[in-house]
Parts: sequence; C-alpha cells; structure tokens
Amino acid sequence: MEHVPSDPPFTYPEVGATSGELPEGYHRFRLRRRIGYGRALFEHAGAEILDYRMQKGTGIFHDASTLKAEPGTRITVRIGFWPLTIIAPCRVVYVLAAPDQRGFAYGTLPGHPETGEELFAVEYDPADDAVYGIVTAFSRPAAWYARLGGPVVRLIQRFIAVRYIKTLPTSA
Repeated sequence: MEHVPSDPPFTYPEVGATSGELPEGYHRFRLRRRIGYGRALFEHAGAEILDYRMQKGTGIFHDASTLKAEPGTRITVRIGFWPLTIIAPCRVVYVLAAPDQRGFAYGTLPGHPETGEELFAVEYDPADDAVYGIVTAFSRPAAWYARLGGPVVRLIQRFIAVRYIKTLPTSA
C-alpha cells in the first residue's frame, strides 16, 4: 500500500530515521534483547511481528488497514487506561525484509499525543545463532498532556518496549 495524497502527513520530518541514526531533539532509545536461538525462531518471530503481535500482545492494538504490516498501512493504537484512553493514529513507514532482519516501523500522524517513529523487529546473528527482539524509537510530546507527563511518559514507554519483546515467541 503506497501513500496517497489524501493520507495525512507524518507529524515529523525525519521519516524513516529508525533505520539508521536517530535524530537529535527527541527522546531516543534502543532496546535489544535475546529471545532464543535458531533460524526457525527468527523466521517465526519475524512473521509474528508483521502480524502486529507486539502491539496485540501488550493490549495496545486497536485496528489496522491491512492484515500484515506493509508500507502505508494505517494503524491505530490505544494509549492510556480506561476511562482516559486515546486512540492514536500511525502509519507504517517501512518493512524490514533483510536476510537477518524482519519487522516494521510506524510513524505518528495528526491526533497522536507524541510525534516520532518506532521500529519493531527481530534480528538473527549467524555468528552464534542468536535471535534478538528489537525496539527502537524516537519521540517527543505533541499534545499538552504528553508534555505534562514528562518523565513518567518516558518510563511508561520503556516499560512497554520491554513488554513488546516479551510478547515474541521464544521457540519455533
């Protein structure tokens, strides 16, 4: 699915930056944790990520315009806790389909309380057969209540990133 002119623009100019050096002026983090070993696990976990397992497993998944992540997919996530739940819009920026990497990144759209991008991936290291779950992100507050939350919002983001990786399978 490609970006069409009627789609809202991303809320940040550094679209795709989670694939390389993270931009200045944002809260940035990378989390990489080993989930197991073997090419079969890597393939299985990669497929699960593209099926939104990380978002579904943490309970933030709301809706997506495609069954599997692909560039241009519109996805909404639930942020907060009832009765203070916000449905936040995002769009898939790119999909990783390298021999030793699988996953996707999405970026924020107007109406999201943050502005930035997040990558959800799995990586295979052929040197020792290890498989790693990866979450990489850069963001800053876009809404007044996100700015007000300050350090608490950052702690919640890190907590959720750890939970994302825990949703991945540990055996094929």
